[in-house]
Amino acid sequence: MPKKKQTPPYTEAFRKEAIRRSEQEGMTAVMVAKELGIHVNQIYNWRLQYKNLSKGQFTTMNGVDYSKDESIELRKLKRKVKELEEENDFLKKATAYFSNQKK
Repeated sequence: MPKKKQTPPYTEAFRKEAIRRSEQEGMTAVMVAKELGIHVNQIYNWRLQYKNLSKGQFTTMNGVDYSKDESIELRKLKRKVKELEEENDFLKKATAYFSNQKK
């Protein structure tokens, strides 16, 4: 199966400008999409995201920061949770084992 062409991520400034231009009088999302060489649905998606996000930023939604720094921190925390869960499971098994040894 051929690999899907990967497009580079668009900057927040690029996305905001595309939205702004598509909302100008006499312009449509289709026209702007053609000018920028992107699919019109991309502009519609960006509009929806932008309207749903707090403070008009693309990196935050429903109070959750989706920026790169936050993603890195989230991955670290998930690894730590997994590690602590494994330690907890081990301690439960050890406790059960040693409580049976006393009997």
